[in-house]
Amino acid sequence: MTNAEKVNEFLDRAGVWFLLTTDGVQPKGRPFRFHMLKDGRLYFGTGTFKKVFSQMRENPRVEILALCNGEFLRCDGEAVFEEDNALARAVLSRAPAMQKLYNDETGYRLGMFHQVNCRAEICTATGQKEAFEF
Repeated sequence: MTNAEKVNEFLDRAGVWFLLTTDGVQPKGRPFRFHMLKDGRLYFGTGTFKKVFSQMRENPRVEILALCNGEFLRCDGEAVFEEDNALARAVLSRAPAMQKLYNDETGYRLGMFHQVNCRAEICTATGQKEAFEF
């Protein structure tokens, strides 16, 4: 199993996880569900109209935090935005609930990104269980 697959599998088990950004000097976190592993790369998406999107544009350093069965995952890296909308269109074609928000009628767009230079660790309350990079 690759390191990206390890993170993807943990996020699958967690269901809801948190994306952490900064707004100036203020930390910000919000719950996310969507993630997708494709061609060995872990992708995420959010509305281009949302504050989280502009916060990542301002400072692309982000961290993912997930909790599952007494373990937690921390994965920090740099957000890289996908400039080709083909990936967002492919995601929306398989996600009817997301199509209701992101469409020509609402004018809202789904911005896709992945992380690079990732450091991840899986921990328990007593300490680090595993650490890796990808």
